[in-house]
Amino acid sequence: MNVLHLVSCRGWSSDAYWAATISAELERAGHEVTLVCRRGSEQRVIDRARACGARRIETLYFAGGVKPIANVSDLRRLRRWLDGADVVHVHRGNEHWLAAIANRARRTPRPLVRTRHIVQPIRPHALNRWLYREATSLVVTVTEAIRRQCIAGGLVVSDRAVALPGGADLRRFHPSVDGAATRRALGVAPEVPLLGLVSGFRVMKGHNVAIEALARLARAGRRFRALFVGQGALEPRIRGAITSAHLGDVITVAGSVTDLPSTVAAFDAALYPAIESDGMSRVLFEYLATGKPVIASRVGVVPEILSDDATALLVPAGEVEALTTAIDRLLEDPALRGRLGTAAALLARERVSGEQVAGALARRYAELVGEAR
Repeated sequence: MNVLHLVSCRGWSSDAYWAATISAELERAGHEVTLVCRRGSEQRVIDRARACGARRIETLYFAGGVKPIANVSDLRRLRRWLDGADVVHVHRGNEHWLAAIANRARRTPRPLVRTRHIVQPIRPHALNRWLYREATSLVVTVTEAIRRQCIAGGLVVSDRAVALPGGADLRRFHPSVDGAATRRALGVAPEVPLLGLVSGFRVMKGHNVAIEALARLARAGRRFRALFVGQGALEPRIRGAITSAHLGDVITVAGSVTDLPSTVAAFDAALYPAIESDGMSRVLFEYLATGKPVIASRVGVVPEILSDDATALLVPAGEVEALTTAIDRLLEDPALRGRLGTAAALLARERVSGEQVAGALARRYAELVGEAR
């Protein structure tokens, strides 16, 4: 099939990552995929999309609001591209409306697919009722909870909505990645467990809960190191909390890293202490794919794909005591770390890899194309 993926992100986000990764996986499976990004986002989006494996990339203005010149230019180019497309797949409201209008101007509209990456409900006004009920062929969600939310809102019928959690790139994230260089750079001895947390510095990501849990373990005499990887407005506050907890020699804040797979590979255990879900939880799938034992809050996609003490250790969101106990279990039990890591890698291969998601998506595309014909 020939597929158009449209993503209007200004910066690198879970939406852009999902679109780029799935585009690459679809192309590896033999489909022709064009990823259409916002003009001017070369450094922030397009370069990173190419690094994910996306090969055919075009651009549109994707101007916000009513910008007649840019909007008309985008519509004209998109209508030309639709001539050779079997399916058009969009990821945000901007391109959703653009594709719907361009599509409806055609004598033979193409199947239009929308991915919902976020937990915010769709507003049920008249325009959205037309957009989702009439103009959209299929809604894909990154969690089952978001799928149920879309259906409950009355804008999507159950047989036109599918949850496809996952999308980890197993070519980059896998158990054979070597993390030794990262450990050497941090000065972590082989016998010292390294705990990792990869996340943007936002309140909902639970860094403060993790810091308090690690402080309790340090006071109890547990030996470990921790690495926080990420950026965000709360970075000064998080660094301050680390200092206040007297963990400056224990927790390293790395900011962004150039080689995330090797960084994750260095972890002996990975933390996902989110207080609430923002949708996809991309890094969680990358932890699993790298074969890391995971401690995760029961939010969003976590209880949908993970089982406590079988594929991860699950804890209530925001509860310091539960997180402390779970971390302590992994620190004290290398065999448990090994068992959970093996189970995590198997789960990633069988259920949440980019290849699995792209395969399921391609089957849905084929059904839609068959119906259209």
